[in-house]
Amino acid sequence: MQYQGVRSFSRLGAGSASEPKPAQHSEMKFHYVYILQSIANPERYYVGLTENLHERLAKHNAGEVQHTAKLGPWTIKTAIAFRDRDRAAAFERYLKSGSGRAFARKHF
Repeated sequence: MQYQGVRSFSRLGAGSASEPKPAQHSEMKFHYVYILQSIANPERYYVGLTENLHERLAKHNAGEVQHTAKLGPWTIKTAIAFRDRDRAAAFERYLKSGSGRAFARKHF
């Protein structure tokens, strides 16, 4: 099956001016909504949003984030990637709400 705007693998090398160009790796920017779990106190969680998950985890574990400094070290429990930052921010806000926390406890 071929989707509109997506070339088959057999044609990837050919390309023409009328065909859409495949997305380059540098164009693929994701926004991650993540849930951290405290290693020192496993009952404690933190929800955040970032474009660089590993760099952000390092900052949490280095004590550079005020809200998590006293409860570290942290580990990533869940991370969800979004292409659209507004949707990621909306999901982060939801997870920080009462019903979002209940949802996270049940599903993550």
